[in-house]
Amino acid sequence: MNYYTFFQILIVSIAATSAMTLFRYAISTKHSEIYKEPVLLTYLFSQLKSGLSIGSKKTLGWLMHFSIGFIFVLTYHLLWRYKILDFSVISSILLGFISGITGVLSMAIIFKIIKYTLTIDFKSYYIKTFIAYLIFTLYAAAVYYVLLTIFLMTHSSITL
Repeated sequence: MNYYTFFQILIVSIAATSAMTLFRYAISTKHSEIYKEPVLLTYLFSQLKSGLSIGSKKTLGWLMHFSIGFIFVLTYHLLWRYKILDFSVISSILLGFISGITGVLSMAIIFKIIKYTLTIDFKSYYIKTFIAYLIFTLYAAAVYYVLLTIFLMTHSSITL
């Protein structure tokens, strides 16, 4: 992987994770619920009795949140790069559905592992998680397309 591709994936993942996070914070505020992944991940680290300060746990929660976004975008890139999926709106929607299901299942497993005790409307949480991953994926595809277009315009001999 060249430097441009790494930075492209990094920029796309930061942009898409930020868009998803803004959505999560907006619906958390609107519904007075905890739908914020970094907060929930901080709670996860608190349950692990690691001896870390609350500030370190918050930092780890945010780092984990953005790292997961990077892994998702890297996966999308590889699927598009090796033509496992076409780079299109339809495949992006399909990836959004797959990502949404993956996100919901991952959070369900995390809640089971840590024996989550705070009050939360799980059905609503999972629906909003699914929607957040759709937003994440579509935003990632759009930013990826823009960056790819810019790169191709400046380096006409390089392809996806």
